[in-house]
Amino acid sequence: MIANWFDNMPRRVLAFISVACVAMLAFGLYLQHVVGLEPCPMCIVQRYALILVAVFAGLASARGKKGWWIPIALLALLASGFGAFTAARQSWLQWFPPEVSMCGRDFYGMIENYPMRRAIPMIFKGSGDCAVVDWTFLGGSIANWSFVAFTVLGLMLVWLVVRGLRRAH
Repeated sequence: MIANWFDNMPRRVLAFISVACVAMLAFGLYLQHVVGLEPCPMCIVQRYALILVAVFAGLASARGKKGWWIPIALLALLASGFGAFTAARQSWLQWFPPEVSMCGRDFYGMIENYPMRRAIPMIFKGSGDCAVVDWTFLGGSIANWSFVAFTVLGLMLVWLVVRGLRRAH
């Protein structure tokens, strides 16, 4: 019984990660549609990273054979790292706002009107909107908490992958 629980632990943790990501996405939609906070381009990128973590962790939790979940969990880890990087960049913009604040185009407008090689750098430059702190919890902005969440998810995924690789050998 206990050995079976430990064998299914990666599956349970991956499912928890997926559900936690969906809950965070739901909270972001609540802040947008109920509270009235408009997401900036960097917020949108973090949402996409969160969706990728949720999808990859969900797929990895639905594994059939032992060990095949590890490459998918690595994709979730990569998406988590990307989300943490974006949240860290946005936190930096909030702590050290640019001298000239300007409203940039929205994420979809950039993707629709520019080729990807131009749109991607525009997204990460941030805008005045990305530097604004509209909401805080315990002194941290949404970007700060997003960074913490992506980091915790990433650490959980690293732990799972290392544990899974050790058990495979």
